[in-house]
Amino acid sequence: MEEARPDTASSSSLAARLRRRADGIRERLAPHWDRRWVRWIAIGLGGLMAAFFLFWLIFARGLPDAATLLEYEPPLPTIVRDVNGQPVHSYARERRVQLQYSDYPPLLIRAYLSAEDKTFFDHHGVDIPGFFGAVLDYVTKIGSGQRAKGGSTITQQVAKNLLIGDEYSPTRKVKEMILAYRMEGVLTKQQILELYLNQIFLGRNAYGVQAAARAYFDKDVADLKLHEMAYLAILPKGPANYRPESPTGHQRALERRNWALGEMAKNGWITEAQRSEAMAQPLGTVQAHGSGFDARAGGYYMEEVRRRLIERFGEKAEDGPNSVYAGGLWVRSPYDPKMQELTATALRNGLLRFDAGKGWSGPVGKIDIDRGWQRELAASYVGVDYAGWRVAAVISRDSSSAQIGFADGSAGTLPAGAAQMPYRRAGGPAFSSLKPGDLIVVARNGSSWALRNIPEVSGGMVVEETHSGRIRAMQGGFDSRLSSYNRATQAMRQPGSTIKPFVYAAALDNGMTPASIIVDGPLCVYQGAGLGQKCFRNFSGGSAGPQTMRWGVEQSRNLMTVRAASQTGMDRVVRTIKAMGIGDYQPYLSFALGAGETTVERMVNAYAMLANHGRQLFPKVMDYVQDRHGKVIWPLRWRPCDGCNMPNWDGKPMPRFGFEGRQVMNPMTAYQVVHIAEGVIQRGTATVLADLDRPLFGKTGTTNGPTNVWFVGGSPDLVAGVYIGYDQPRSLGGWAQGGRVAAPIWKAAMAPVLETMPKTPFVAPAGIRMVTIDRRSGKRVYGVWPTDDPKPAVIWEAFKPETEPRRSIRKEEVAAQERAAARREASAQARQRTDSDFLQDQGGIY
Repeated sequence: MEEARPDTASSSSLAARLRRRADGIRERLAPHWDRRWVRWIAIGLGGLMAAFFLFWLIFARGLPDAATLLEYEPPLPTIVRDVNGQPVHSYARERRVQLQYSDYPPLLIRAYLSAEDKTFFDHHGVDIPGFFGAVLDYVTKIGSGQRAKGGSTITQQVAKNLLIGDEYSPTRKVKEMILAYRMEGVLTKQQILELYLNQIFLGRNAYGVQAAARAYFDKDVADLKLHEMAYLAILPKGPANYRPESPTGHQRALERRNWALGEMAKNGWITEAQRSEAMAQPLGTVQAHGSGFDARAGGYYMEEVRRRLIERFGEKAEDGPNSVYAGGLWVRSPYDPKMQELTATALRNGLLRFDAGKGWSGPVGKIDIDRGWQRELAASYVGVDYAGWRVAAVISRDSSSAQIGFADGSAGTLPAGAAQMPYRRAGGPAFSSLKPGDLIVVARNGSSWALRNIPEVSGGMVVEETHSGRIRAMQGGFDSRLSSYNRATQAMRQPGSTIKPFVYAAALDNGMTPASIIVDGPLCVYQGAGLGQKCFRNFSGGSAGPQTMRWGVEQSRNLMTVRAASQTGMDRVVRTIKAMGIGDYQPYLSFALGAGETTVERMVNAYAMLANHGRQLFPKVMDYVQDRHGKVIWPLRWRPCDGCNMPNWDGKPMPRFGFEGRQVMNPMTAYQVVHIAEGVIQRGTATVLADLDRPLFGKTGTTNGPTNVWFVGGSPDLVAGVYIGYDQPRSLGGWAQGGRVAAPIWKAAMAPVLETMPKTPFVAPAGIRMVTIDRRSGKRVYGVWPTDDPKPAVIWEAFKPETEPRRSIRKEEVAAQERAAARREASAQARQRTDSDFLQDQGGIY
């Protein structure tokens, strides 16, 4: 770090002024120079000036340059706006709103001048009488342990707060004076006041007068009344002394406020009538509240925005001018409050439904009851936002009831009869396991309270636009205040059969078609001498013989998937999976059944790319980021849309955004997969969604155990994905399947959203040929049109050019196809014999 240097320009200018004054004194004294007393006075004055100059140089050395305040920018919070442009969240350690000098009412400025520095516009940074009074007070209090009065001007306070620090010593006062003198030569009085009014700490985590006006009166500065202005003006001396919540603080605040009003009247800035009317008013402060944003809104979503902002811009002011907690960033997000509420409610209800009847899972936290339960509970930041539920601390318990307390200081009673659900870890009723200091969840039950349970099982859900990758909603668990672990973006879980569409995509890229016949029959893999053979099975057991690829996807047949992967080559399959951003896996057959790990966000994004005709998407929780001056600083290649706003419209067609990502999958392949996956909704494992009666595609997933259940899918415009499982993976129970558990949650969240959207079909890319085929045999059908029957015998199928089933085929071609199939089967068996790393427990993935 470069060493701080004294302001030599200021020192030299001071020396020049002192020399000029000395020369003037000598000229006046010249006629009387022959008198001895005159010479002694001159010598004394000269020595005094030299001593003062030396003193100035000693204390001025190393002080920062006052000119830096011309570019000073106070720490400001980062504000997040939603998809509608409304502010919904802030990241701040200091609540502050920066205003210009002209934004502050003149009467408010006069209130602060009366309370802090009434001669502000007359002095040059230092109030000499006030300074000597402070020095005298300091001397009389040496050794008493008491702190002397300040005596600092507003300019000195700005110098202390922004340039020096709050060290309590005489040297700091001297440095304050020097810097204040310099500041007055660099900044105007209005600029100094603007810095002061934006910077000072006024309690309730409010920095600056506008933030304090909101914190104490829930008003902007322009709407404050005289008695409110006077109250805010007394706070710089010590906000803790005038806390309106405290009886003693309330009385002190009234007395000090009335004193400030009297000073304003003495200075002629208000009339006696105004003073009397204002003194008759109560303080009128509101109850302390937070930032003004709903802390419950988008908990997991906003935490993900924060993580990504910190990763890009840093957290603290030392990390750069655009840090999250000081840079004053404006973040435009695709966050949709209504969609988020639907997503959170659907996931919570699904978790409660799954967990019902399993007993109480235990307290959600613990505090030290001996250190004051209210303070400890408030400091824990543990909370819940669901159906009127609240987090409470157990204060005491006897045989019939427990006394509980809440963060706001209120208390209540939990009768033993309202806490009788069995404690799943210890057995017996939950009430008998309660201990003082336990944090529990309760709900109002008449005049008392009843115990509620937070599900032990958890999960995550993400909703994403298919054309842009913008994430509209995200829920990573039951409540972010109970656990900040985001299961939508951080939990690495096996996707099970939701991986299968990408296995078949690789097969479609390598010679197969949706009508290709794949044998649904026994398949064994030799894993080496130590492990022997591993034989696969379907989730439901049994086999169905030769079937079309479409049928295999709709019915989620493991044997067909593994055989298709084997014939295609797992190296090609894992390349496809990697290109879609799901994960980077080794070419082992286990990964064709979802043995690899990924996140809900990655799977949703991959399905969105399928709906986007195989074009790459990047999941976005931020559209763009502006600095405090409005300049877009992210994305780096941001380009404004010229002519997009109505005032600038030239009458021509509106501009259209071009494609962002590269093509990572053949668009015809992507459409074929989507078209096949529509059958999963119509007649496959997710028919619970069929009554939504609109074009939808998707895939269920259930991993071995089952430990994880999934559903991922959506419409041409929105894709959503749901995962349910325990944080420490264990069996969910034999009945748990993606179609039974995850798909209903997806439906509850997405049905209200889809109702507001038109029924748009999936559009085929150029080159796709739609052909009528028999759904079970895959043979081409002529003269018969598909019907509206959900399980028709004849359907439209999507084929790439020259791959659709032909009307007739020559015997030589049949023989050639049989030989090619035999070669593929032999090659697949050779690869299977080297697959010694196949996971033993994956035969039951569904």
